[in-house]
Amino acid sequence: MTSSQDELPASKDCPMSKRRSLPSSHTLSWLLGLLLLLGSLSAQAIELEQIRAGFPEATRLSEVEGEHPARAVHAGDALLGYVFETDDIAPIPAYSGKPINMLVGIDLEGRLTQATILGHEEPIMLVGIPEQRLIDYADAHIPHHVSERLRVGENLDAISGATVTVIVLTETIMRSARRVAAEQGLIDDPLATPPARVRQEVFEPADWETLVGDGTIRRLHLTHGQVNEAFAGTPAEAYASSAAPESAFIDLYLTYLNAPSAGRNLLGDVVYDQLMERLDEGEHAIGVMARGDYSFKGSGYVRGGIFDRIEAGQGNTAITFHDSDHRRIVRLGIEGAPALTERDIFIIREEAQFDPGEPWELGLLVRRATGALDTEFVRFNAHYSIPEAYVERFEPPVEEALWVQVWRDRTFQIVILGLGLTVLTAIMLFQDVLARHPRILEPLRIGFLVYTVTFIGWYSLAQLSVVNILTFVHSLMGNFSWESFLIDPMMFILWSFVAVTLLLWGRGVFCGWLCPFGAMQDLINKAARRLRVPQFEVPFALHERLWAIKYIVLLGLFAVSLHSLGQAERYAEVEPFKTAVTMRFQREWAFLLYALGLLAVSAFTHKAYCRYLCPLGAGLAIPARLRLFDWLKRHRGSCGTPCQICANECEVAAIHPDGRINANECHYCLDCQVTYHDDRRCPPMVKRRKRFEKATRASSKAGGVDIFPADAAQGSGAKLQRIPTLQEE
Repeated sequence: MTSSQDELPASKDCPMSKRRSLPSSHTLSWLLGLLLLLGSLSAQAIELEQIRAGFPEATRLSEVEGEHPARAVHAGDALLGYVFETDDIAPIPAYSGKPINMLVGIDLEGRLTQATILGHEEPIMLVGIPEQRLIDYADAHIPHHVSERLRVGENLDAISGATVTVIVLTETIMRSARRVAAEQGLIDDPLATPPARVRQEVFEPADWETLVGDGTIRRLHLTHGQVNEAFAGTPAEAYASSAAPESAFIDLYLTYLNAPSAGRNLLGDVVYDQLMERLDEGEHAIGVMARGDYSFKGSGYVRGGIFDRIEAGQGNTAITFHDSDHRRIVRLGIEGAPALTERDIFIIREEAQFDPGEPWELGLLVRRATGALDTEFVRFNAHYSIPEAYVERFEPPVEEALWVQVWRDRTFQIVILGLGLTVLTAIMLFQDVLARHPRILEPLRIGFLVYTVTFIGWYSLAQLSVVNILTFVHSLMGNFSWESFLIDPMMFILWSFVAVTLLLWGRGVFCGWLCPFGAMQDLINKAARRLRVPQFEVPFALHERLWAIKYIVLLGLFAVSLHSLGQAERYAEVEPFKTAVTMRFQREWAFLLYALGLLAVSAFTHKAYCRYLCPLGAGLAIPARLRLFDWLKRHRGSCGTPCQICANECEVAAIHPDGRINANECHYCLDCQVTYHDDRRCPPMVKRRKRFEKATRASSKAGGVDIFPADAAQGSGAKLQRIPTLQEE
């Protein structure tokens, strides 16, 4: 028989008198299911191929329940472990500001079986360090346990030039693996709140009524009528008790005996101390007492050793009691207690991971037979929460941010960098004093340049780059995160210091003192001048136009970054910093020749790269136009017209022929300030010195000094010596 959907009759309302038969709904459902099955099999085959390295015997994957997305790995029906992508669990921003995505596998013992890199955008790895080195580093995590504390340089070999990248990679693997392992019950949750501690010092003598009133002892009172109502609607309803409905079925009391205010008052000091001595670490004792027609113990424990009428519970944990967990209370040591027919202690063992500070309950199972073999059960719960005064609660542990760990591990580098920046700040603040003493300033500057190359550059790898500017701008345009910038303390401190100096002094403090590659060029040029290597200077008219090249390079890199930040990072190789500083000249020949060529040029033309090509310098010069002060002094009416000494001696040609200093190009070497205060070379200062000397000679007579009466107005005979004064123009 054909359904109405298989063939539709012609209708006068339809423009077509005939219609083709359509597939049935069952056929469509079958085809759709087949397509989904084929798609899932294809996807699973791809995933199985990805995890072969960690689970070669795997035959299928399955979804697992939990907050963190992971997949269970099976070999037939046997569970082998779990696999997951770290981006779904612990996406930690790396040097590029974006996380490194990993495929990680762990076995049932909590050991890593696989750590495969799925994707990253780290600039040092895109062009520089071979990708295989990062792959080998990831594989080195196998077969460490997820609870181990792996540290770069201790358990794992670092990759020179990619310290931040490997630190983030390790933390990404271990943090995500710990979370999945804890959720699947392979390890204790490291972020779980520690159990409350019983305060042994808290004890107040009290009677029964007081302990019941403040909640130390909790009560469950059931009448026969309540029990009969609980069985209503079940086969046991017909077997209702004939006792009076208001009569007591059971009057049950329970308490937590580890708390001294409960245990000592109920048991007495001697019995309480004996009980506490018998308890092992992590074990707890509860007191259960009752009277009435129903026994919470029954007689089943005599035959099977299990108390089948009571069961404790906390959270998702059910706690049953055996005869070995049972102790009798011979006599209560508290005043005002009712006549209780059952008085017992039950031990909660360490395996239950009982937390005395969390609410728990005691379930009372009431059984009623409905036939020779049939039985109905009803459960009544007595809830217990310990009084707050009896326990000390702890704050849940907070997973420490990765950047905090990195800062702590680099304390030595941070201290040395802080000392260096303090010295540089003092140099900038007291530049006038130092400029008057070039014999102090010159070796101080050379020493600081050596410090910049060796410590900031080669040791700490803290060479700032235009890539940092592009990454920062893109983070402002997208999801800004301080953690991605705090991950490298040296870079963060340097950038913070440079940001302040841009407002106070301009670009020159970084370019002239803190840039490792710039310091290399400076030292090479100084050595070349000492060796009388001829210097080549570009005519100022051409030199002024060549300044624009670095700004064009900066704009080009920024334009490329709008399309692809990774591509812009590749083009940022126009900076030789990665070759000369980060990788310490350990690189391919093409990059090596480029960096060495620029350093060689600096021997003949001081800092040629910094003057004309450096996009980082251009990027710093733009915000430096907001500087608040002009610290460099000039002689009005003399500098540049006609004097050109400072302009000719400026090694980066940042002084215009008219005497103006271009702060966007100045590297703050302070040479012009030394000349400014030199009364042997600076014409205005030479003129002042000669006037002073002339005045001194004119005031002298026959090699002596004019003597005037000290109190000429008073007619005294005392004498004073006349000292010549310096006249300022």
